[in-house]
Amino acid sequence: MSRYRGPRFKKIRRLGALPGLTRKELPVRRVRREQSLSSKKSQYRIRLEEKQKLRFHYGLTERQLLKYVRIAGKVQGSTGQVLLQLLEMRLDNILFRLGMAATIPQARQLVNHRHVLVNGRIVDIPSYRCKPEDIITAKDEQKSRTLIQNSLKSAPRKQLPPTHLTLHPVQYKGLVNQIIHRRWVGLKINELLVVEYYSRQT
Repeated sequence: MSRYRGPRFKKIRRLGALPGLTRKELPVRRVRREQSLSSKKSQYRIRLEEKQKLRFHYGLTERQLLKYVRIAGKVQGSTGQVLLQLLEMRLDNILFRLGMAATIPQARQLVNHRHVLVNGRIVDIPSYRCKPEDIITAKDEQKSRTLIQNSLKSAPRKQLPPTHLTLHPVQYKGLVNQIIHRRWVGLKINELLVVEYYSRQT
């Protein structure tokens, strides 16, 4: 299944806020109307929607998400929390959380077009797994810096990088301080339901 490129509001209406997919939000009245129209959901549908929420927020294909679930299942610790850590430490998500890209799709485009350096080297793989002490910077070219500067300027004032990241906007630089803690994940999600969904599918 390919990556979703359709109407973004359609997914927000069905799944709720997806900050990684778009900065836009549904009007409050529309949200209340959608909630009132929603019928009683089956347990399967609840798990499916949590899985879809995770997939569309991080911009993954079904195959990619399943691969992450399998990797998380082999690591010691809570599978759900490890899954979220793996997704949050992706380079495209780190750029988004730093405010250097407005959305995760935009961050993916920056990486694909070779505008981003990790520890001084160009990385053009959006799924690159960042590690503590990694330094993410814009390429030393006017176009790269302008793209990132525009995103930094348009970022909501209330939006601050989580504690596992440090942003130096003047230098177009971000620092990964540590592996993210669960409470700083940028999406309201019940990751256990996602794990349950996949455990029942296999």
